[in-house]
Amino acid sequence: MRVIAGIHKGRALKSVAGESTRPTSDKVKEAVFQVMGPFFSGGLALDLFAGSGSLGIEALSRKMSKVIFIDKHPKAVQTIKENLKSLQLEKQAEVYRNDADRALKAITKRELQFDLVLLDPPYKSKDYMELLDYLIDHQLLKKKAIVYCEHDKSNILPDTYKSLKAIKQADYGGLVQVTIYQIDEREEA
Repeated sequence: MRVIAGIHKGRALKSVAGESTRPTSDKVKEAVFQVMGPFFSGGLALDLFAGSGSLGIEALSRKMSKVIFIDKHPKAVQTIKENLKSLQLEKQAEVYRNDADRALKAITKRELQFDLVLLDPPYKSKDYMELLDYLIDHQLLKKKAIVYCEHDKSNILPDTYKSLKAIKQADYGGLVQVTIYQIDEREEA
């Protein structure tokens, strides 16, 4: 596992020991970041169910200003911190050990809004519509925000959902399906 592009291109990342996480492959990362933003001009991202932190670190390497990493597994949190330290990205990150629901409630209290949200929970363990509802209903998404959903191929996500419109839906072999949403500006008017 490595950083695909940007400031830290080619740098190796540690993966989480054991089988509690399923890292996003380099092939998938490369393809989806070409859609989400080959490079960013700053902004705040949320990497929920962060695992090794690979997706959020990729966003930082591509000039996202800051990423909040959330994972409930202690090994994952330790791995994220080690990866951030090895790339000297600690000052651009916040890392929390928490479950997704409690983390989202804490974020809501802070009145944060995100340019990019990365959702890659353990397949079939989380209701994506429930997560999307929370993000939208609690106004956690900035105008033109992008929401990345990596999910099991059998879990088909809709083309549009409330103010979100799919800008890419792709099958990456095996069980991996990706849906990338963006706030549909016509819905906001």
